[in-house]
Amino acid sequence: MVLAVGLAGTVAGGAALFLRTVLGSGGHPPVMLIGLLVVLGVGVAMARWSITPARRGRRRPALRVRERGHAPVEVAPGGEIPEPAAGGAPAAAPVVDGDALDHAAADPYEFEHIVAALCARDGCGSVEVVGGAGDLGADVLATTSDGRRVVLQCKRYAPDHRVGSPDLQRFGGTCWTVHEADVAVLVTTSTFTEPALDYAASSGILCVDGPALDAWTASDSPAPWDALPPETESRAEAEPEQEAAAAG
Repeated sequence: MVLAVGLAGTVAGGAALFLRTVLGSGGHPPVMLIGLLVVLGVGVAMARWSITPARRGRRRPALRVRERGHAPVEVAPGGEIPEPAAGGAPAAAPVVDGDALDHAAADPYEFEHIVAALCARDGCGSVEVVGGAGDLGADVLATTSDGRRVVLQCKRYAPDHRVGSPDLQRFGGTCWTVHEADVAVLVTTSTFTEPALDYAASSGILCVDGPALDAWTASDSPAPWDALPPETESRAEAEPEQEAAAAG
């Protein structure tokens, strides 16, 4: 903004100097007008050039993920969340900054990054935000500490907009066969309809609604994949056994 004001002042001063020069030399009025318009046009172009990058930079701020006791790490939109530190001792769990906790204030794109940061905080590696046109239902990909591939779809909905069965069916049609998930999770700021929950239960998709998301964010509940009962098998482990039983 300061740069734009300075450029405007420079242009105004240049225009005044140009007028004095032309009038002092007895220049022709049309020529003077054309020259003045050229000077003003250059000034406007320079002002727009200085303001536009700043506006673009504010549209999608980077999410801040920090390790306890360390400086925040900037996670640029579209980039990968940093891997947990390797070594003998487990890495300290990252903490999602307070700015990222207001799920309702985030736009859908930022909400995907919030969910990705939660995955990284809870020990996942290879966390990547892949949502967008042609994502085939996957918004976030991650790998748990025990090697399971997690595919998450993020639905940033208003409280009165419930996730329906068609949403689950579309996700269920790609999460296993296309994205090869071991664990499939649909996360929403809203709630689910009963048919949606029925479909999720029959297909093995984990559902995280608004209250469950708040509890996960506050670390009052474990990550969805860690909340699975010990006797629950992953989809990848269960399918070969089911196929063998059917063949026998």
